[in-house]
Amino acid sequence: MYSREEKETERVLLVAVASSNRKRWEAIDSLEELAALAETAGGEVVEKILQIRQKPDSRSFVGKGKLDYLKAICAQLGIDLVVFDNPLTPTQLRCIEEALKRRTIDRTALILDIFALHARSAEAKTQVELAQLEYQYTKLTGWGKYMSRLGGRSGALGGRAVGIGTRGPGETQLEVDRRRIQERINRLKKELGHIERERATQRKRRKSILTVTMAGYTNAGKSTLLNAMTDEHTHVSSRLFATLDSASRSTQLADNIPMVLTDTVGFIKRLPAQLVASFRATLAEIATANVILHVVDAADRHLAEKIAVVRRSLERLGADKIPTLLVLNKSDLIYDDAVRERLSKRYEGACFCSALQRRGLAMLRQRIRELASEIFTELEVTIPHTAPQWEHLFYESGDVLERTEKDDSVTLRIRGYRSLLEGLSKEFRSLQMNADK
Repeated sequence: MYSREEKETERVLLVAVASSNRKRWEAIDSLEELAALAETAGGEVVEKILQIRQKPDSRSFVGKGKLDYLKAICAQLGIDLVVFDNPLTPTQLRCIEEALKRRTIDRTALILDIFALHARSAEAKTQVELAQLEYQYTKLTGWGKYMSRLGGRSGALGGRAVGIGTRGPGETQLEVDRRRIQERINRLKKELGHIERERATQRKRRKSILTVTMAGYTNAGKSTLLNAMTDEHTHVSSRLFATLDSASRSTQLADNIPMVLTDTVGFIKRLPAQLVASFRATLAEIATANVILHVVDAADRHLAEKIAVVRRSLERLGADKIPTLLVLNKSDLIYDDAVRERLSKRYEGACFCSALQRRGLAMLRQRIRELASEIFTELEVTIPHTAPQWEHLFYESGDVLERTEKDDSVTLRIRGYRSLLEGLSKEFRSLQMNADK
């Protein structure tokens, strides 16, 4: 029997249910990820239990026999928190907690808790609070329906509520709670609407230069790659969902060709719908990018599955038509040449790099440039020596490929962003025409 005096952190029991033996290994892998989530939240995973059950029990999810077994495990191991990998209804949550006498949550609640733990900025806190309230509202609604069924049943017996627990302000209080939560949700949605408009304005200002956004499974190394590409020092952690705020940094794609690189919140299997909705302003950075870098952990044994998760997420965001480069990050952890060769064949066109070791970054920049070729142009402009300020402006607006000096002028051949160079050229020609009149 576990001694309570030894406890330092919350001791966690993980539970998952697979519908068949064939899905056992998928559930085991999901439990492994759930354990990483629980540890990120500050818990100590003591035990993992997997049940094969064709159909969940409507009340206890796992059935009475397994519930009794879980109760014994909780007592024996001194469990503080039980986390189910499967989504639980309000009725199931209540039934399990009453039986186990332990706090019980599901995967969605755990992920929401981690987001709340890592939220630093006012924007992230607002987004997380909205997601949590919408999740809680669904649970409160379920409890209210349960109370309504009790009251209706007892009322049918004699025209009024006569059962213990069906009288008094129970349903009225639930309605009050619902209304307060809904009012807070509406206020938060207004705040996020304002944030979305501000972000849209910022994106318009950046329209004349290349915007590259990184997307990927959580803990793929996006923040480390952002630091390596921009020589910045944004927060980096091996914890899941360490980055909740999108971080945009300016850097040079090539000489005098600026680029804005953005890091965004990571994806995960079964990312709660409430989070996707509330982080809409942040995720819009992906859907409006010129190029997406799909960053993956090249050494992850679940690489293919995680790539599929992110691709489905990009599709739901409407970003699946944007030019995308698969970036096999952490390639320094691939010690077997045969594995590297196999990945090269399977993901043809992917770019290998190591953000930590700063390897492969030049090739990555070149590949970005190739993907964004449609927004580049080459321009030739002749500038009289009497307007040296314009030569300086053109030099700063692109990569000068050729410079030809004449007695009274200089001709530049420049490569850069189409909108920027064409706008500058139009302004230059207009001023020259006015000067010649």
